[in-house]
Amino acid sequence: MQQDLLPRAHTRSTPSQLKDLRMLRVAVCHPDDVDGQQITQQLRRIGCHVQAFWPPLPVLPERTDVVFLAVRPDIIDLSYSWFGNSEENPTVIAVVNYENPTIVEMVLRIGACATLPSPVRSFGLLSALVVGRQLHTELRQQQKKLRKLEGKVMGVRRIEEAKNILARTRNISDTAAYDLIRDQAMSKRVTTEEIAQTIIHAHEILSLGKV
Repeated sequence: MQQDLLPRAHTRSTPSQLKDLRMLRVAVCHPDDVDGQQITQQLRRIGCHVQAFWPPLPVLPERTDVVFLAVRPDIIDLSYSWFGNSEENPTVIAVVNYENPTIVEMVLRIGACATLPSPVRSFGLLSALVVGRQLHTELRQQQKKLRKLEGKVMGVRRIEEAKNILARTRNISDTAAYDLIRDQAMSKRVTTEEIAQTIIHAHEILSLGKV
């Protein structure tokens, strides 16, 4: 029994980031030198769909998942929409051949999720790719959660403001004001936040011109 259980105890499923490598569309923004060719060749051996460019493009090819970007002094002043850790942006992996404060600052500014040192070796690229993708996925998930939380907070504030408006204008309690908002939301099949926003908007319009 122990011999049968031991292999199962050590069996691990393949992480999704490894499974999906062959589906990735990768832009290699790197000069056509030894490093650039090494990166492109390794990515193609992995099975990625690769396109190479230099200098970096202001607009990336459609559905680009990952960018390997050579961080060099001649592109320090560039500022493209796909830089940064925005949810819509691809995973950026910085390729660096030396370190100084200016280069490090740009690595941070472009929102790099991993770095690949130059000269590029036969090892290290796969790890940078997988770790970068994993970190990028986690950042996107955190951004989504943050937006949901911000939306909930804004919704609570709108409801509170709408309650105060109804309480003042109708001379009713906060509880009664909330009941009115909730009943309207149920009857119209919308959220209480939407009803609250409508009340606030109407109150602003009716208050125009008043001192």
